[in-house]
Amino acid sequence: MHPAFSVIFFTTATGAGYGLLALLGVLAGQGFVPPDFWLGLVGMGLALGLISAGLLSSAGHLGRPERAWRAFSQWRSSWLSREGVAAVATFAPAGLFAIGWVFLGRTDGWMAIAGLLSAIGAVVTVCTTGMIYASLKPIAQWHSRFTLPGYLIFSAMTGSVLLNALLQGFAIGSNTLLAVSVLLILLGWSWKLASWRYNDRLEIPTTANTATGLAHGTVRSLEWPHTEENYLLKEMGFRIARKHSARLRRIAQVLAFALPVVLLAAAFALPWPYAAVLSALAAIIQFAGMLVERWLFFAEAKHTVTLYYGR
Repeated sequence: MHPAFSVIFFTTATGAGYGLLALLGVLAGQGFVPPDFWLGLVGMGLALGLISAGLLSSAGHLGRPERAWRAFSQWRSSWLSREGVAAVATFAPAGLFAIGWVFLGRTDGWMAIAGLLSAIGAVVTVCTTGMIYASLKPIAQWHSRFTLPGYLIFSAMTGSVLLNALLQGFAIGSNTLLAVSVLLILLGWSWKLASWRYNDRLEIPTTANTATGLAHGTVRSLEWPHTEENYLLKEMGFRIARKHSARLRRIAQVLAFALPVVLLAAAFALPWPYAAVLSALAAIIQFAGMLVERWLFFAEAKHTVTLYYGR
C-alpha cells in the first residue's frame, strides 16, 4: 500500500495521544497524579494536541476533505465512520476533565468520572482505528490477529513513555512508571517481531488461477490493463525492495524500542534532572521510530487487486 505521510502521522500521533489521555484519565482521576495547574495544562494539552493534529492530518489523504463529515453517517457498517464518531465523542469528557483539572484544580468527584470516560473513549477509538485495517480481507498482512492488539499495545507503550517524560519533567516521576514503560516497550518489540515473522511466512491463498476458477496451468495476461501507473497501482501496488525493508526494520527497532529501553534503564540510575532529560529524549526518539514502523506497516502490505496487474 502507498505509505502516505498524512496517514502515517495520523496513526502515530493519535496512538500516542490516546495512550497518554487514557493514562492521565485513570491515574489523575484516582489521585496518583497531583492536580497541579501546569502539569494538567501541559499533559492534557499534549494529549489533546497530538490527537487533534493526527485527526486533522488524516483529512489530507481524502480526495474531497470538505466532505469528510459524511463519513459519520455510515457508523452502522464502516469502521472508519465508527472511528470518527468515537473520536469526536471522546473530546466531550476529555474537555470536561481538562477544564476541571486546569481551571478548578480538581481531578476527583465528577472530574474523575470524566477522566474515566475519557480513558474508555480513548481505548474504544484506538480499537476502531485498528479495526479499519484488521477488517480488510483483501490485505492479508492486516487481516490477522496481530493488527488490533498491536494498535492497543503501541498506544499504551507510547502513551506510557510520554507520561513518564511528563512526570519526570515536573520532578514527580516514579520508578514504577519507568518499569512499566520499559515492560511495555519490550512487549511492543516482541509483538512487532512476531507480526513481521507472521507476514514473512504468509502465503496468499488468492492467485490469478483461483480468481478465474482455472485450477490447472498458469493464468497469464496477454496484455496489461494499463500502459502506465493509475490510481490503483499508486495506492495499492506500492512496492518496496527487500533490502530497503530490512534496513528500515532495523532502524525502526533501534529507534522505537532499543534506544528507548536503554535511555529509560539509564534513567533508573540517574537523579533528576538527568532522568528527566533521558526520559524526554526516549519519548522523542520513540516517536520518530514509530513513524518508521508505521511507514513499513503500510508499505509492506499487499492488496490482492494487484493480481489483476500481474504483480
